[in-house]
Amino acid sequence: MFTGIISGLGRIVDVQALGADASHGRRLTIEAPAGYLDDVQLGDSIALNGACMTVTQFDPHARQFSIDISAESLDKTAGLGEPGAVNLEKALRAHDRLGGHLVSGHVDGIGSVASFEPVGESWELRISAPPALARFLAYKGSITVNGVSLTVNRVVDLPESCEFSINLIPHTIENTTLGQLRAGHRVNLEIDLIARYVERMLGGSLPRH
Repeated sequence: MFTGIISGLGRIVDVQALGADASHGRRLTIEAPAGYLDDVQLGDSIALNGACMTVTQFDPHARQFSIDISAESLDKTAGLGEPGAVNLEKALRAHDRLGGHLVSGHVDGIGSVASFEPVGESWELRISAPPALARFLAYKGSITVNGVSLTVNRVVDLPESCEFSINLIPHTIENTTLGQLRAGHRVNLEIDLIARYVERMLGGSLPRH
């Protein structure tokens, strides 16, 4: 489990294919901030842009760790198949503060940035989400974008998508990769965990005895 509060900015510095065809995944090597890996062990979970991954190798002195990502995960996420900046978050510990909201690290869909414009001292980020996620988006509800816990400020249902708006304060711009987004960029979305279970309970049939 995670909270959507980014604990470090990393960078994918190397991508190696794990096989010769499209059914194989890739091995990613990520450079982490100084000291970030001091308490990391093999098998630990670290979220990359909101996608939970398992540490398979790490070198604290080189500030690098590696993960293996399957072809399925590559197909269902954005921004993990090539070198570039990524948001990092270590798994939640039982005694940690829950500063954002409960995040599973499982990407539910890929959104597209519709616009990213300054508004006063902050920025308004508008994202087009897949229609299937529309029922999980609500005014003042929670959404995770590239691993960052955010609050929905507006929701508009469109014929072929659902567009929602979020406000990014300067701190978020400076301490996550969201400040690098531009119109047309693809982003990983995870819906609120509670909304997922409410939908299941209300939409599913009663159990048979």
